[in-house]
Amino acid sequence: MSNRKQQGMNLFKLIHDITPYVKPYKWLVLATLILTLIGSFMAQVNAVVLDRTVDAVNALVIKESFAWSEAARILTIISIVLLGKEILSALITFAQNYYGERMRIFVSKDLSQSIIDKILTFRMSFFSAQDNDTGKLTTRIDQGVSSLSRTVQNFFIDLLPLFTSAVLALILMFAANVYVGLTALFIVPIYFWITYRQARKLKGWRRNMRDTREAKSHGIMNIIESMNVIKSFNRQKIESDKQWQMQTEYSENQMNVRRTSFYYDGLKSFVRQTGTVLIIILTAYLVLIEYPGMSIGKIMYHVMLFGNVTAPITQLQRIFDDMNDAMIYAEGFFDIVNSETETEPSGNYIPEKVYGKFEVRDVDFTYPNGTKALHNINMDIESGRITAFVGLSGAGKSTIINLLDKFYEPDCGSITLDGVDIKEYDTKFLRDNIGLVLQKNHIFDGTIEENIRYGKPDATFEEVADAARKAFLYDQVMQLPQQFQSKAQQLSGGQQQRVAIARMFLKNPPIIFLDEPTASLDAVATEQIKASIDAIKKDRTVIIISHSISQIIDSDIIYALKDGRVEQSGNPDDVYRQGGIYKEIVDASARSLNIEKLAHTLDSDGDGVLFD
Repeated sequence: MSNRKQQGMNLFKLIHDITPYVKPYKWLVLATLILTLIGSFMAQVNAVVLDRTVDAVNALVIKESFAWSEAARILTIISIVLLGKEILSALITFAQNYYGERMRIFVSKDLSQSIIDKILTFRMSFFSAQDNDTGKLTTRIDQGVSSLSRTVQNFFIDLLPLFTSAVLALILMFAANVYVGLTALFIVPIYFWITYRQARKLKGWRRNMRDTREAKSHGIMNIIESMNVIKSFNRQKIESDKQWQMQTEYSENQMNVRRTSFYYDGLKSFVRQTGTVLIIILTAYLVLIEYPGMSIGKIMYHVMLFGNVTAPITQLQRIFDDMNDAMIYAEGFFDIVNSETETEPSGNYIPEKVYGKFEVRDVDFTYPNGTKALHNINMDIESGRITAFVGLSGAGKSTIINLLDKFYEPDCGSITLDGVDIKEYDTKFLRDNIGLVLQKNHIFDGTIEENIRYGKPDATFEEVADAARKAFLYDQVMQLPQQFQSKAQQLSGGQQQRVAIARMFLKNPPIIFLDEPTASLDAVATEQIKASIDAIKKDRTVIIISHSISQIIDSDIIYALKDGRVEQSGNPDDVYRQGGIYKEIVDASARSLNIEKLAHTLDSDGDGVLFD
């Protein structure tokens, strides 16, 4: 997709790429930083109070005249300071978490919207690529948004407060005694180095886990979508074995990650505890030799400060894990968001009127997976006439429609509309003037009315109802309990096809592409829809693909395709007399319909009206 993916993602790139999403919330950032600084100072209060308390109590105990009033005063002051500090800390922590979480949620929202907006601009070849299957792409996006928003949370809610507190604690340790400070400072880099080694060791396995997770998600979606085929062929065992293999690979990666984490976590715990022991021994020694400024209280003081220094280290591995996940998923996420090569091209040519004359000259086309679909295609599609593409499956018929609609660009050659290369056309304008009905049309999650109105978002309900009538859907919809407010996805396959046709009627474009428009309909419905389509064909440029001879027999010109090449062209009668693929298809259709016996049946009925 881009060179960035090959270079990989690192922490600096991650920060650089995520910064634009944090900038709009700079006031939240500022509020979080101020609260972080205050909270970091508050975190040192316990150590300071404990230092003073131990020394004050020790001095009181060794006095010859012990006074409970003095002890009560000390305990009262300690209680007031510590309770006041806890109340203030709770308020600061709440505000800090609230602002940090608010920022994370907003950044997550912006990340999600940015990738949706970007994907909507991509050319179709992006979605045809092998690595961009629906399941893999969905997982990549979801995990990308989740891990990147966790990065914001880790930095502003977890990492920044902890490290600020650690730096302040280290400064206080140096201020109290430089030797103790140096001891603490010596331990910290060792711990960081171990953590860094752990992160490097885990990165490859985490990347494998990402790939396996994407494959699992795609596999589960494929099983659900193919359940009727799986059950009809009794292939549950095969699908189960496929998933088991992926689950096993994923589990092995998980175990490698856990085993490595446990090893390094144990090593880091040992280093941290060793540091605590060293601090206690050194401080106790300095107290015993009566080193200036050292007292019994300083033992607890330095131990607690060292706890503040090592606190971020205990959280560091979790944060490192999240950061590694973020860097892994950020590669795929930002490759999509920052991609310019995948963006669908658009010209700026917008004519006053579209007539619908296409000219295709010397066009070749290869799909992103390497399959060459078209070879040296030459066609003249006249304005206001009906052009039919016929051929066996895989002949390249639908591919030509995809090129005419600018879903893909040809490898070579040119395609013009009304004498202007379609590359020069504004893509939105071009598609506003083309109506497309496919063999299997997508029905969106929503009501029947919403799905029909997709053809014209500002249509009135009367226009929606009229489009449903033209598609012979209205009466069926009115029989439903909620009528047009019924869920469209609950309709039968044939009814959903009528919804798609109703969209096209509502759009009312000057150019119509019909790719097997009645494939999902029964014979009666096909005849009804054919009558409606015949009505809308008038004075429009129509391209129709159909294996039903009744759909193409009345076309003005036929292009017969075979293996991605135009084999024949002309009016239906002339092309049939030439022989070849079109004649083979017509004759095969007649045989499959048992046309002779059908004609005999109709003649014996004495009516024969269908042959009028």
